[in-house]
Amino acid sequence: QVQLVESGGGLVQAGGSLRLSCAASGRTVSSYAMGWFRQAPGKEREFVAADSWSGGLTAYGDSVKGRFTISRDNAKNTAYLQMNQLKSEDTAVYYCAAHAPGRWGYVPQAYDEYEYWGQGTQVTVSS
Repeated sequence: QVQLVESGGGLVQAGGSLRLSCAASGRTVSSYAMGWFRQAPGKEREFVAADSWSGGLTAYGDSVKGRFTISRDNAKNTAYLQMNQLKSEDTAVYYCAAHAPGRWGYVPQAYDEYEYWGQGTQVTVSS
């Protein structure tokens, strides 16, 4: 059982930055794929970013490429999402997720591929 807790959300002006954290407990997630998703009012859950534990592979949604960066600190069992150049369209609840070890070099990008989810953290970008 993996427990995930997001933090770091808040209110920021357009063009600003935030760093979200996803602290994992229960199991070491260094060998798990980690992902970030978001859901805005009236929209479906959207893939934001993910990294595989293997192969050094990362993936980003088209809307955030070049602005967001996913990373992790295995010593802290924590994943991060650095969000720069924020836009009003980025306003959403952001969720982190973990996928148990599987295919080497594979980066899950679908929400139903992830087994464990945090409760989410609100990010609001004002214009």
